[in-house]
Formats: sequence, structure tokens, C-alpha cells
Amino acid sequence: MPGYQRGRIMSKFADLIEENIDELAALDTIDAGKLFSMAKAMDIPLAATLLRYYAGAADKIHGEVLKMSSELQGYTLREPVGVVGHIIPWNFPTTMFFMKVAPAMAAGCTMIVKPAEQTPLSALFYAHLAKEAGVPDGVINVITGFGSTAGVAISSHMDIDMVSFTGSTEVGRMVMQAAAMSNLKQVSLELGGKSPLMVFDDADIDTATDLALTGILFNKGEICVAGSRVYVQEGIYEEFENKLVAKAKAWSVGDPFDPNVQQGPQAGKKQFEKILSYIEHGKREGATLLTGGERLGTQGYYIQPTIFTNVKEDNVIVKDEIFGPVMSLMKFKTVEEVIKRANDTTYGLAAGL
Repeated sequence: MPGYQRGRIMSKFADLIEENIDELAALDTIDAGKLFSMAKAMDIPLAATLLRYYAGAADKIHGEVLKMSSELQGYTLREPVGVVGHIIPWNFPTTMFFMKVAPAMAAGCTMIVKPAEQTPLSALFYAHLAKEAGVPDGVINVITGFGSTAGVAISSHMDIDMVSFTGSTEVGRMVMQAAAMSNLKQVSLELGGKSPLMVFDDADIDTATDLALTGILFNKGEICVAGSRVYVQEGIYEEFENKLVAKAKAWSVGDPFDPNVQQGPQAGKKQFEKILSYIEHGKREGATLLTGGERLGTQGYYIQPTIFTNVKEDNVIVKDEIFGPVMSLMKFKTVEEVIKRANDTTYGLAAGL
């Protein structure tokens, strides 16, 4: 199909997403515990934006003629890689769907999309809208299932030319191994993070505490770039800690369909229990719990915004990606010190200043 036709279909796809924004936002809220207001204002509109961006690129895929060092002519040719397998995480079901699907569509690839088993509903709806938009049968195939079966099948399939995976580092290693042991398919990975945020003495404390809190509590901490390690220079540390704790205690946790709520439930029971187990680790290791540290209520997978201090770099809650609303707050003296401590991690996804 010519690129301009792909672009038209993708633009129609974007229109249909906007026409169904309430239902799509509700599906992600029910499935993933995302705030309905956030899904409607950010996640779903971003999906349409991504489609329109790549729709504009669909008819602009071209190579280059290169100047060679001898009397030869060189040129490059860009072609679709073929069949792509997309394995999507549960924390951003819509955003990750289109960050993978939109560029693959623009390039002219066919694809198999495996949403996380916890959050399949919006992906199935997007497959329905794709058909309504005129996407030919077989271009976007949504396969629901577990990682140990459907995910493994995609990663190791001999007729899939590339696999794109977003998720944990542990599973990323397995995807890469399966790709290597099958047909040496291309692999694109976006894995975990334990991202540091460094706050210096000259920072505006009100702004900095707002940013630090949002950095760890956005999407209830289920985000790979969460600012889970916060380093604050000693000159403002005490005031920063007091203001941060006060704001965390005022943070609203509850029904994700309530427009006044700032944090919904964790995505599922397994993640809920994992986060609580890390909180218990922090207590056992001797860290000081400033606020939170417990489930909220007796029903649902709600966890209080949690802040630890007096932690050490080798503590489990500082080293491991928790993927929940749990912050480690630490004090530092010099620039050199904080850079060394911030870089002392096996992850490398993001950082803040």
C-alpha cells in the first residue's frame, strides 16, 4: 500500500480514537487503575497525536544518495523490516500500544500486538477501531495471553522479524535470549529504572517538593522513569522534608473515576503485594518511615504515598525498582558526592535535576 494511503488510514484511525475517548479512558481505568481524568486528558489524546505524527511520515520514507571516496555510487534504501511483535506493559496500555504500533504502521510493517494479560481491553478496542478505519486485515493482530506463553511465542517465532518489548529488565533478558536462539530477530527493549532526582540548595522548595512528589506518585508510581531516589542538599533538607511529608499526607488516594482523586489503585494484586513487601523490607533494614507505609482501606489495591529516609545506598528499597508509590529521601553535601551516588545503580533510564 502506498505511503499516502497508509497516512490517510492512520489519520482516520486517530479520528475514531477521539470519537470514542470516554469509553477508551474508562477501559484503561477499569483495567489498570489509571485516573479516568488523566487517561482522558493525556493517554488517549496522545494516542491520536502519535498516529497523526506518523501518518505524516508514512509517505516520506526515503533513502539517500551518498558521496563515496572512490568512483562509485552509493545509496541507501529504507524498507519495512517485516513482521513485528509488540509486547506491551500494563502501566500505560494505550500510550505503549501506539508508541509501538504507529511507527510500525507508517513504515509499512505488519504486526502482532500482545497487551499485558492484566490490561487487554483497550488493545482489543483499538483493533476494532483499526478495522473501522480501513486498516487491512492481518496488519494489526492483537493476541491476548500470558507472557510465558504468548510472549515467548512472539520472541522465539521464526517468522517474526523484530520484537519490541517494554517491561522489566528480567523479562527483557529473556526476550533478547529467545530472539537470539531463534532467528536472530531485531530487538528493541525499554526496561526498568531507579531514577535519581537531585535537589540543590538554591531550588525553590515549593516547586521542588511538588515535582518530587509528582515524580514518584504519578500513575501511582507504576512508571519506569519514576523519581524514586530523591537526593536533597543539606542546606534545605529539613525544610524540604517537612513540606514534602505534609504534601504527601494531603495526597488524595481513592476511586480513579473521582475527578478529585490524585492516585488510584495499583494495577493488580501481584503488584500490590510486591510493593507492600518492599515497604516491609525498608522497615526491616532500619529506614525511617516518614509517612505512609500501609495499604489504604480494606478493599482494593490502594497504597498510601510512602516516604523513607535514613536509607543507605545498599538498602533493597534504594537498589531495586519497586514500581509503586515509594520514595527514598536522602541528604547530600557536594555536587561530586551526589553525582557518584546517583550513578551507583544498575539502571540508566532517567534522572532529574
